[in-house]
Amino acid sequence: MSWPFGDEQQKEIEDIIIRGARTAATLEQIIQLEVGDWRNSEKRNWMGIGERYYLNKPDILERKRTAIGADGAKVVVGNLANNKLANAFVRKLVDQKVGYLLGKPLSIQTDNQTYADALGEIFDKAMLRRLQSTGKEAVNKGIAWWFVYYDEAGNLSFRKMRSEEIIPLWADEAHTILDAVIRDYEVLVYEGLQRKTVRKIEWWDRQGVRRYVVEGTGLAPDVDAGALDSHFTLVNGDQEQGTNWERIPFIAWKYNEEEQPLVEIIKSLADDYDRNKSDNSNNLEDLPDSIYEVTNYDGTDPGEFRKNLSTYRTAFVSQGGGIKAIKLDLNTEAYKTHMEQARKDIYEFGRGVDTQGVDIGSAPSGIALKFLYSDLDLDASLMETEFQASLEQLLWFIDTHLHNTTHSDYSEEKVSFVFNKDMPTDESAIITAIKDSIGILSDETLITQHPWVTDVLEELKRIEKQKKEALKRMEGAYGGLPPNQPNDGDEDDDEGDEE
Repeated sequence: MSWPFGDEQQKEIEDIIIRGARTAATLEQIIQLEVGDWRNSEKRNWMGIGERYYLNKPDILERKRTAIGADGAKVVVGNLANNKLANAFVRKLVDQKVGYLLGKPLSIQTDNQTYADALGEIFDKAMLRRLQSTGKEAVNKGIAWWFVYYDEAGNLSFRKMRSEEIIPLWADEAHTILDAVIRDYEVLVYEGLQRKTVRKIEWWDRQGVRRYVVEGTGLAPDVDAGALDSHFTLVNGDQEQGTNWERIPFIAWKYNEEEQPLVEIIKSLADDYDRNKSDNSNNLEDLPDSIYEVTNYDGTDPGEFRKNLSTYRTAFVSQGGGIKAIKLDLNTEAYKTHMEQARKDIYEFGRGVDTQGVDIGSAPSGIALKFLYSDLDLDASLMETEFQASLEQLLWFIDTHLHNTTHSDYSEEKVSFVFNKDMPTDESAIITAIKDSIGILSDETLITQHPWVTDVLEELKRIEKQKKEALKRMEGAYGGLPPNQPNDGDEDDDEGDEE
């Protein structure tokens, strides 16, 4: 950690290193330029689309029914059906990916038991729930963000931020090192009995944070929140001292290396499916089975003819007149073929599993399941690679916190985060293979592969405890250990025998 910033460090804020920076600009001007670019960026726009489509509010819901008017231009019509059928493909695919990769708790493996216990306290149920929510945000928007801070009780905490609010200034093209972070957000405040929205902007770097309030077209220091502050405050007795992390306290969680949301890949396919399904529904509602050819009709108005036909199922014609029905045939086969292909394309390029599209039988084999889940597993593996990098950054903050609070240095300890993917398995085949491998592989390896085991170390402890209890029961039944039965449960007795 670095300590409170002085005049020299404050000068560094003004001279913040931004690759290709506009060196003649002030910090406030840089912030305004970056915020303006971000608010008009395509990337931020796709984040809003991703969230909207996940909530099943696609473009089809805004569609109006039009027809060619008398002048040849399209006009909105109100007497035709305007069904808006929204199909939640984006929601299903996002939930599928998050459930597959993060549906089960992470397994944290390290040889240092004290360290493992400390990590277990941090990675509690709330943390695992936050990881799932982060995964959903990352898939919907391409990237998700955590803010690292200390709560009022002094506990190390992590808050998931809205991706639209965070503007990262990267130091490298790979987007792995942060130069600074700008947060652009709005808050509701009360002025008397009136409620108003105030827009605020924060600038975070290694020297601390600067806070501003947007006033007109400019920025004013946010005196109420602390215009110039450190990352957090240490309390030592009656003294408080501002302190900064050596890193900027924001962690990026990416869906993929390109930070591209899922919706950007499949939106056109999902829109096409919604549009054609809605059009087909409109046709079924609007178009009758037949249209009518009328000759020598002396009615006063064509509208009256339509009313009589729809109301009385009767057409009144003059002498010598007639009416003939011409049947209309909808091309249902072409529609069905198009919709089936559209659905396949959505799952193909969205890398998901269409549970309606494949018949794998009542008892699918492990090979069939792996094939069915291959695309989903590929996407989840790429996402796992990005999340592993994020967990490495998260671990740095945790290790620094533990070092400052317990004076224990765990930075050199090896830690593995294992994502327990939630894929249906042929459990009977796996268990049979495990039984056949007894005596060939170690018990720990076999237990690791068992589909019912979620915590390998805990399961090994249970087995050891079960063996000791079984030995005690045998001792009670036989008045001692049976012949040729080793006393594995009590090492002290073995040592006594040797004496």
